[in-house]
Amino acid sequence: MNAKVEVDESRFDGLKWFSVVALVVVAVAGNHYFSAESLLYRVLALLVLASVAGFIALQTLKGKKFSALLKDAKSEIRKVVWPTRQELTQTTMIVIVFVLVVALILWGLDSLISWLVSGLIG
Repeated sequence: MNAKVEVDESRFDGLKWFSVVALVVVAVAGNHYFSAESLLYRVLALLVLASVAGFIALQTLKGKKFSALLKDAKSEIRKVVWPTRQELTQTTMIVIVFVLVVALILWGLDSLISWLVSGLIG
């Protein structure tokens, strides 16, 4: 029965996506048509249309999967052990020192090769 529910939901998904695209087209065309109106009113109208389009998009099968993905990502972010300020500072200093050492080595190699080539060429 669960498979039938997904088939029923996906049958109207095309219509829902068409509605989302139609709302976006209306928003763009309306913003262009009412370009002489106040920016505040146009922004508010765009926000309302975007909210309605987003709500409709979340009602589709892909929208529900996307919503579940966001919820899972939020729960995974909570599980991350973030470094302390001291650990972050120490790691940053190690990276800076390493980059400077590699830069000096590359500068030295470049100078040596340049000196050798200029000696050969004359």
